[in-house]
Amino acid sequence: MNRAFSRKKDKTWMHTPEALSKHYIPYSAKFLGSTEVEQPKGTEVVRDAVRKLKFARHIKKSEGQKTPKVELQISIYGVKILDPKTKEVLHNCQLHRISFCADDKTDKRIFTFICKDSESNKHLCYVFDSEKCAEEITLTIGQAFDLAYRKFLESGGKDVETRKQIAGLQKRIQELETENIELKNKVQDLENQLRITQVHTSPSSTPTRNGTQPPPVPSRSAEISAVKSLRKLSKHVAIYPERDLFGAEPFDPFSCGAGDFPPDIQSKLDEMQEGFKMGLTLEGTVFCLDPLDSRC
Repeated sequence: MNRAFSRKKDKTWMHTPEALSKHYIPYSAKFLGSTEVEQPKGTEVVRDAVRKLKFARHIKKSEGQKTPKVELQISIYGVKILDPKTKEVLHNCQLHRISFCADDKTDKRIFTFICKDSESNKHLCYVFDSEKCAEEITLTIGQAFDLAYRKFLESGGKDVETRKQIAGLQKRIQELETENIELKNKVQDLENQLRITQVHTSPSSTPTRNGTQPPPVPSRSAEISAVKSLRKLSKHVAIYPERDLFGAEPFDPFSCGAGDFPPDIQSKLDEMQEGFKMGLTLEGTVFCLDPLDSRC
């Protein structure tokens, strides 16, 4: 049985699992900003980033600019950074993208984490100033990461290969939907031919009232051939759904069922697995995945 994390020392979590999985934990802090870093982990890495952003904030403060306040919402779905008044989401950092999190032991108000940007794939270091809650926020992010990984495994993280096959089937279904439309058109053409055959039962070419000849009546063999073709094609029509089986709902890695996968599920699952595999370094304690078993 896999354990979620290997720990160098025990940590005492501060919140119930339900608080982070069904809701979120809010915190208030000042946001010093974010800056690109070269490595996803390392005390020296974040120390340099903190020093850089503190200096930049000192310059702005001398110019009369205040350090902006933000609200942090921490859950198993990530760390959201919001404007406290408008509730606008400024940044949304998913937990499997966070690789390092620490509070500054020389300045108890400062805490920081490194997150891989979803668009540029660059590692960004986010730095905050919280007068009383820096260590608590750091531990809360660590607990959320722990729970998120466990949820990922419980919801099928061990069956990534199976889900990849489902994604492949989805692509095939999309191709079959196109084929289904073409088959329906052929069936419609055959139905039109049969309708003509049923109306014109007499083989004679009796002139109509206006003197014109009726359209030629298909032979009996042509009628039988059309019926056989219609039956054959009808077996294929309506087998494949007209709606995308997997694209109906937004992707939720913790609650999705077999019919809820969006087209890019394979890349999302690969990304999550890779992020959790890297692990989270928390306050000098390395949190990392145990090797996944052969069913992964």
